[in-house]
Amino acid sequence: MATIPQTYAFLTGDAERRGDQTPMDKNLSKVFVSGVAICVLTMQLVGRAQSAGTAKGEQLVEATSTTSSSTVAAPLNNDAVLKELAEMKARIALLEAELKAHSDAADAERDANALRKAEGAAVGSTSSSVTSSSVTPEVQVREGITQTVTPVPPEISAQTTTKGEPFPGDWTWLNSNGHASDSPMATKYFTPEFRADVNYTLDYNHPEDDSLGGSTETFRSDEVQVEQLSFGGDIHIDNVRGRFLTMYGMFATTTPRNDGSVNRGQWDLANAYRYVSEAWGGYHWDVQHGVNLDAGIFVSYIGLFSYYNFDNWTYQPSFVSSNTPWFFNGVRGQWFPTKKLKIEPWFINGWQSYARYNGKPGLGGQILWRPKPYLDFVWNNYGLGEDAAGFPGRSRVHADYSAQVKYYDKPSAFFDKAAFTITGDAGCEYGGGPSSGPYDPKGASPEMGTSSTYSGGVNCHNSKDGKPKQDFIGWMAYTRFWFKKDLYAVTLGGGQMSNPGRYLTLLPPINGATAVSGSPYFTENGGDRAQMHDGTITLDYMPSQFITFRLEEGYRYSDVPYWTGRGGITPPGGNNGFPAQYACANGAASGIGYGNLAAAEAACIGAGNSTVSGTGALWWPDLRTNQTVTTAAIMDRF
Repeated sequence: MATIPQTYAFLTGDAERRGDQTPMDKNLSKVFVSGVAICVLTMQLVGRAQSAGTAKGEQLVEATSTTSSSTVAAPLNNDAVLKELAEMKARIALLEAELKAHSDAADAERDANALRKAEGAAVGSTSSSVTSSSVTPEVQVREGITQTVTPVPPEISAQTTTKGEPFPGDWTWLNSNGHASDSPMATKYFTPEFRADVNYTLDYNHPEDDSLGGSTETFRSDEVQVEQLSFGGDIHIDNVRGRFLTMYGMFATTTPRNDGSVNRGQWDLANAYRYVSEAWGGYHWDVQHGVNLDAGIFVSYIGLFSYYNFDNWTYQPSFVSSNTPWFFNGVRGQWFPTKKLKIEPWFINGWQSYARYNGKPGLGGQILWRPKPYLDFVWNNYGLGEDAAGFPGRSRVHADYSAQVKYYDKPSAFFDKAAFTITGDAGCEYGGGPSSGPYDPKGASPEMGTSSTYSGGVNCHNSKDGKPKQDFIGWMAYTRFWFKKDLYAVTLGGGQMSNPGRYLTLLPPINGATAVSGSPYFTENGGDRAQMHDGTITLDYMPSQFITFRLEEGYRYSDVPYWTGRGGITPPGGNNGFPAQYACANGAASGIGYGNLAAAEAACIGAGNSTVSGTGALWWPDLRTNQTVTTAAIMDRF
């Protein structure tokens, strides 16, 4: 016969795994279970009394059979009954307390089924004789009860690429790729990234205002400066992808100043994007080796070198990279038909611009091919964009092609690796209407009296019809040697740029000049020449994949005065807030911009801002034709 613990275990066994009862269900369960407990205990008591009466010989049971009925007479001992009733009450109280403790796991419908089973077990047990000591057999009746299992939600994938990621292998030797191979903080859905770049640059021209020009990497002399401090990372959840990287430090000021498009319209785009170097979102389709569509700000590949110095073989790249874009703002697609090939079209606002300069956006794209683990070829093309601020109708085309070759690789040797890169650029501007204004056929800088004021249309291939040639031809080449398992590296290289129209030549920050303001001291008119070359030697110490200690010596030359000299490029008393105007000898603004030198001189003398006549009435920046610098940098990336 089922005992009270058995019945209780049966009723509460499954309920302990559930928590879905209502208050009414809980109360009903108490009533049902208490009733069952009383019935079962009563039956047990009767059975014990019968057994006890027979054993003592106190009663004689007479059975008389007539047809199908029987009569049983079994007088009971009152003391034993009272004792059993007291035990029953105590046991019922204990069961009710235990039931209350487990009531949150009970279920009304299952309790009803359990009651029926318990009643059947109690009735069937009356034919058995049970001794007074047999009250605790541990048999749980659970037949017919099914478990409810909550289904496990499907796992969200990061990014599905059935055929595998493109470009497998080790590409840490590439210029622009960086030597970090692991990301120790990466998770399934997010790969964080942190970058820090601090440098000390010494210019041997020793400018008194410590201000350098003509570079996108070094900006101050004889000082420790935070070039870059960035954090962000890559997100990939269920094939939805994105990347963001902040930009603090000198880059946050120097990069936006080279974008003249922000002058067209409102909303202060330079400050809106100032602290962001990359910010885009997109989607990945699992087609072939991947198809991606991304929109936002992403890095440019034109010029081979990376936006970030840690990734590059040198700190100061040659003109082909320094004067070409670091970022694009727009939409890009990426198609990987094989694991060795990428085809990437672009629809962008313009040439390193947050907005459109004029009426047309830019179109372009990249083809990247890595046929072998030691070969990398990249072809970039750009066109259509009208990227000359203030010159609507003047369009630009540009081609940038690079090859990288690792020609020596013996990891066990002290001299363990060697590679080289070569890059060629060719581009031009065309259109913009008829000729307008004179230009100096020698393309000289306007410093100290020249007066080229050309502002008309330009030609792509030659000078004719009074229009100057506006093109860009440049190249650069580097070779790098690694030693002692890539602990050390030495890089030698340089390049050359021919730019008869200065359309890609960086504007020196004279008196705080930007691409929006321009400067009367270094114009960017059609026909203003800039012929330059440079060379560097770089030593790297890399004790970890996450850090580079760099020491570099560089020399650069320009055939027109361009680099900051000892006198500096800041007027007396500091920037006067009017970079588009000539400054007087005492640093005050003259009120006159480029094109009317005599009027500027007269204005300065008349206002009492100069006591010297002629060009001496004006302040002039100290610009030189050459520059030699030493740069020491510590760069982190992880």
